[in-house]
Amino acid sequence: MTPDIRPEINRVGIVGGGVIGAGWAARFVLNGIDVSIYDPDPEIERKTTAVIANARRALTRLFGNALPAEGTVTFAASLQDAVREADFIQESLPEREDLKIRLLAEMDAAMPAHAVIGSSTSGLLPTKLQSGMARPDRLVVGHPFNPVYLLPLVEICGGDQTSQQTRDIAAAVYTRIGMKVLHVRKEIDGFIADRLLEAVWREALWLINDGIATASEIDDAVRFGAGMRWSFMGTFLVYRLAGGEDGMRHFLHQFGPSMEWPWTKLIGPKLTDELIDTISRQSDEQAGGIDLRTYEKLRDDCLVDLTHALERNDFASGQVARAHRARLVATGKSAAPAIGSIRDDGQMLTIACAVQPEWIDYNEHLTEYCYLKLFGDGTDVVLAAIGAGADYVAAGHSWYTVETHIRHLGQARLGDAVEVRTRVLACDGKRLHLFHEMVRGAEEAVIATAEHMLVHVDAAAEKSAPAPDAMRAAAAVLVAGQAHLPPSDSVGRQIRMPG
Repeated sequence: MTPDIRPEINRVGIVGGGVIGAGWAARFVLNGIDVSIYDPDPEIERKTTAVIANARRALTRLFGNALPAEGTVTFAASLQDAVREADFIQESLPEREDLKIRLLAEMDAAMPAHAVIGSSTSGLLPTKLQSGMARPDRLVVGHPFNPVYLLPLVEICGGDQTSQQTRDIAAAVYTRIGMKVLHVRKEIDGFIADRLLEAVWREALWLINDGIATASEIDDAVRFGAGMRWSFMGTFLVYRLAGGEDGMRHFLHQFGPSMEWPWTKLIGPKLTDELIDTISRQSDEQAGGIDLRTYEKLRDDCLVDLTHALERNDFASGQVARAHRARLVATGKSAAPAIGSIRDDGQMLTIACAVQPEWIDYNEHLTEYCYLKLFGDGTDVVLAAIGAGADYVAAGHSWYTVETHIRHLGQARLGDAVEVRTRVLACDGKRLHLFHEMVRGAEEAVIATAEHMLVHVDAAAEKSAPAPDAMRAAAAVLVAGQAHLPPSDSVGRQIRMPG
């Protein structure tokens, strides 16, 4: 009988909290899911907290206010405590088959009847890993890539006893947290991606072993060349384009014979002490004394910027990020305060969003017309709050903006979180006077202000008309509630040459 496996995932157990396990914890937590982590390392809490902090920084740049309220993180005293209440378990133990088989069996015995286990193994076969489990149908490989919280790829591979339901639930869970699922059709050592990486890695070791290139030079060969196009087109699509108008067939006829030339050594050299010392020395020289966390932040910034660039083209990893952002927004679980709410200082929050790819100019900043768009959207929130929403406009009345003055005081870049905070300065029978401030990120830097004067109109008659008493009264409440705020030097400004 097929067990009761439920797709609702509210709590995830993380077993193994190294680089990969901590990365998984960060991805789940920052997508609003509670996690419980077990790792015997006495430093596990400090290390995981540092990884989550880096991930929070990166994902805020990538998704901004679309992110939901964070899940909670607890550090379990035992493996059993980590999985006992979990709906989904992500195992990220060291790559030792005997260790994984033994501890996966322990997880199986302790977890709820509906739970599913995903193993982060980078190449061990799931059929062997599930061999000690009482319920082997609920194990699937979910192999990610570092950093787990940013790179979207996860390879799913089932063993001989893995049920289709388990595969489907794992795929749904990974998709929910913004990942691109790659189903491995047949069980094979190393799956797909690592087999490709291993071939490159073996050849790189030979190039160092034979004194042909250093670690830094090999990395340059990748990052300044093929690596750039691999990030969005992979290998086969790149070579298809290299074949010109005749495509892949022409490419294979033209370059196929070179495959018979003995260029590469696909069996790696022995990792002798001398070769290990050489690689380690070259790697230290390449790092230039820069510490791990600094390099992680640099890596994350580059990945976020690349993802944003791809998102603007709705392609490759950018397409995955765009879809995940839309999914986050659709859930309505954003951690941002509610639009239209009154802040503690009395201002109304009228916009809270991240700068989107389509809003960026050639300087990689928020482009000029988008300031007016965001301020205009903020005005619409105020109008809705006083009773002049879409239904009111459809009935034939509205408020028209007759004068606007925008000051540009700073910049916002792709992915930056921005808010518009609005004051209603005055309202009489026909006029509404608004003042907006746009602030950026946690530092709350004011990057723009806008002063708007609106006139109430009868759209059918195409002339101004008194606003309804109820609308004027609602606006007056906002004016009174914000009267204590100090005046801004941006209000009443004029554009003029200095005298």
